Amino acid sequence: MEIIIADDADQMSRTAARIVRRVLNAKPNAVLGLATGSTPLGLYRELVRMHREEGLDFSQVTTFNLDEYVGLPKNHPQSYHWFMHENLFRHVNIAPQNIYIPLGTTDNSAAFCAWYEERIRQCGGIDLQILGIGSDGHIAFNEPSSSLGSRTRIKTLAQQTIRDNARFFASIDQVPIYAITMGVGTILEAKKIVLLANGPHKADAVAAAIEGPVTSMITASALQLHRDVTAVIDRDSAAQLKMRDYYVWVQEKMVDAP
Repeated sequence: MEIIIADDADQMSRTAARIVRRVLNAKPNAVLGLATGSTPLGLYRELVRMHREEGLDFSQVTTFNLDEYVGLPKNHPQSYHWFMHENLFRHVNIAPQNIYIPLGTTDNSAAFCAWYEERIRQCGGIDLQILGIGSDGHIAFNEPSSSLGSRTRIKTLAQQTIRDNARFFASIDQVPIYAITMGVGTILEAKKIVLLANGPHKADAVAAAIEGPVTSMITASALQLHRDVTAVIDRDSAAQLKMRDYYVWVQEKMVDAP
């Protein structure tokens, strides 16, 4: 795993956006896996800027989102459909038919989840997956104890996740307790993964994911098994890393690598 420690969240977002740009420059019809939440907001703002000011082209891009709350319609202000359109899709030239987000209002979740997995395969798999990390070390909505081989499915949210996400709702009672989410196994099939984290409240989760044992109790730790993961994190979220000085050393020396 490559570790990039940014000075702050803004630098983290710019660094991640440059990785996305490299992927799209190399493969204009790339398939992107996208995350929601507060962490990737800066990344999406930077991608919008690149599109407007530098001509970054999304016209051939296909996207698959990680998850969606069960029960929220697409037009709900806290749905991930709404989030993605407000913060990225309506600001760039992506084709609407190339946007895939789990449907939280489906009346046949098993069939929908199977279709979602098959659609990813039909599109050639995910070239670059963007991830955030929960305060308990989860990726997507794969809560602690989730199978590391899991596929897209409905997942019951942990109480900690509900508390963490309550800030987006009028009250904690309005936070859905179920979500459709890509599984850990689905995520690990992406060709490249970028993990984003910022803030001191993510420091323990980041350390467990990067340096701890691979365990279903920290589903982000499964990323250690992937061949091409870049963790782009800020100094606060890197605070608990035992090998932090080494990662900074490697980062500094990469420019001189043969």
